[in-house]
Amino acid sequence: MTIAEHKVVSIHYTLRDPSGAVIDSSEGNEPLQYIQGMGNIIPGLESAMLGKNVGDKLDVVVDPKEGYGERSEDLIQVLPRSMFAGIDTIEIGQQFQATGGNGPVVITVTEVGDDTVTVDGNHELAGVELHFAVEVVDVRDATAEEILHGHTHGGGGCCGGGHHHDDDDEHAHEHEHGHGGCGGGGCHSH
Repeated sequence: MTIAEHKVVSIHYTLRDPSGAVIDSSEGNEPLQYIQGMGNIIPGLESAMLGKNVGDKLDVVVDPKEGYGERSEDLIQVLPRSMFAGIDTIEIGQQFQATGGNGPVVITVTEVGDDTVTVDGNHELAGVELHFAVEVVDVRDATAEEILHGHTHGGGGCCGGGHHHDDDDEHAHEHEHGHGGCGGGGCHSH
């Protein structure tokens, strides 16, 4: 079966930075599943997958504009430490979820002063050219429910293993869909 819109695609991948260092990999884990055309993964990788078939192996280079965007100095802020009231220890590298103009965003603490905390709202891979080695391991039609919900319900994806939608409200789920490199830290577009 060929990858086209509304197909559930299962891939194994290794993501490297331009120096060749591995950022993330599905090796030793279930393949990543996503629905083609639903924006579940970064645009540059999703467009490269269109038209591929089970068994295809490909190398894809995604520039920052088609990945996590360029780094923006506007997303770095110096905040008063009082905004972190109730948090005993604040350390460099610590991450928090904040609400941005487009919904929830992850911010990373980059500096801690006596009265201020500097945070960076850029994705950790913003500004990085991404190098993917991908193998297509399965392609199937998405179910009507998967298309309605915008994500897969099978194993190997964010919703495998016990994910449940409330029977009274098909959109009652509120949880993070991140799951490793091609999830929260990797291929989802944010």
